[in-house]
Amino acid sequence: MNIYEIFVGLGLLCALWNVAATLAIYDSLKKRGMPVNFFLLRLLAPVYAFRYKEATKSETGQVGGWFFHWIISINLALVFCILGAIGLI
Repeated sequence: MNIYEIFVGLGLLCALWNVAATLAIYDSLKKRGMPVNFFLLRLLAPVYAFRYKEATKSETGQVGGWFFHWIISINLALVFCILGAIGLI
């Protein structure tokens, strides 16, 4: 197994982690009675994540944990996929 395959695999795992965090944010917003559209979820994921951030901050004074899961997972997926692409060169 090459190093680029490892990085791409880690990138895919982080992408799956991001999907799980996005679905948790969607569910949280839906439970709060906010309008969310499941069919446009991938397109509106950043909008929903920041809406979740504002909702949890206004309710508890702290940002909800799923926001950090969403931010970290999408950034790690980007970094690992770039490292995997560099390894192909």
